[in-house]
Amino acid sequence: MEHSKKEVAAVEATAKTAGRRKFFSKAATAAVAAPVAGFPMISVAQSPIVLKMQGSWGANEIFTDMAKQYVERVNEMAGGRLRIEYLPAGAVVKPFEIIDAVSKGVLDAGHHVSAYWYGKNKSAALFGTSPVSGATPEIGLTWIYKGGGQQLWDKLTSKLGLNVVGFFTFPMPSQPLGWFKKAPPKKATDLKGFKYRTVGLAADMLQEMGMAVAQLPGGEIVPAMQRGVIDAFEFNNPTADMRFGAQDVAKYYSMGSYHQAQEFFEIVFNKNKYNALPADLKAILKYAAEAASLASTALAHDQYSKDLQELITKHKVQVSRTTTDIYKGQLKAWDVVTAKLEKDVDMFKEINDSVKAWSRRVGFYHFTNEADYKLAYEHVQKIKLPR
Repeated sequence: MEHSKKEVAAVEATAKTAGRRKFFSKAATAAVAAPVAGFPMISVAQSPIVLKMQGSWGANEIFTDMAKQYVERVNEMAGGRLRIEYLPAGAVVKPFEIIDAVSKGVLDAGHHVSAYWYGKNKSAALFGTSPVSGATPEIGLTWIYKGGGQQLWDKLTSKLGLNVVGFFTFPMPSQPLGWFKKAPPKKATDLKGFKYRTVGLAADMLQEMGMAVAQLPGGEIVPAMQRGVIDAFEFNNPTADMRFGAQDVAKYYSMGSYHQAQEFFEIVFNKNKYNALPADLKAILKYAAEAASLASTALAHDQYSKDLQELITKHKVQVSRTTTDIYKGQLKAWDVVTAKLEKDVDMFKEINDSVKAWSRRVGFYHFTNEADYKLAYEHVQKIKLPR
């Protein structure tokens, strides 16, 4: 069939129009799939993943400041895709109930210490308030990172049916023996009969030394002291102690002790919530703990030192060093407690052997190599340290 020139021209015009439409359609699709050179891709805004984290610390405690150091690092690195909302102690559950709340999904995350749930299995306290093994707090934290501690914590929480993922941060300085209404005892035998507050395995050790121990959260310490429920206590450090009013109920502060010679923050996440995250956000939650560790150490050195001086100068607190006789008594008590727990408590010996093996090797290097910093301090500063 022959067509007129007009008909042929009309068909050609229609084909050209269809071709142009097809071309622009493909170009538009390509523009969505990949940005044209020189033009940035415009992403569609999405709501961030929000995780509710509760700490074991009151709103005004320095440990809350440290918890927020972790939260701030996560939130900034996540770039708006994930956000942790931090809640102080008691906002949802009590301080000692955090790990159960996280495991059950009542909370998405928690910030506390392992000693707060050692009632489930006393092996938990080996990740904080453990018997002394020659390790400094820094050596203890490196055991978790490099010496198998993290794998043993994972194994323990799994055996206990806890649906959690955990990370550790901040090697806390050794905690003081604590606060006394009168000049603190100088002999280990003189501790017998004291009604004393502590937590974790430290309670077992000090009970072995004859003390009557009450395990209380920080917020209950001063009221218990005022009511006579306890007559001596420790919490953690000069700043935390001063903020909750330790200086108002006692004036004698004995620094240094083996009962909690090392401890770390434990940051826990509900395992289901954590596993649902993409790999890069999981990595942020993990490595932010390492970043916050340095930040918290710097904050501790700055604030603890300032507040110790304020306790001495403003509040007239009498500061002394715990005596060698008490240290020796604590070591004997740890020997008794450790031997019993290694027989009676699942995984205790396995974990404690791992801690000791790491401390044996790393501690040998550390103490063989470490300079006498105390000698240099007294020489340069012309200050005699408390004895």
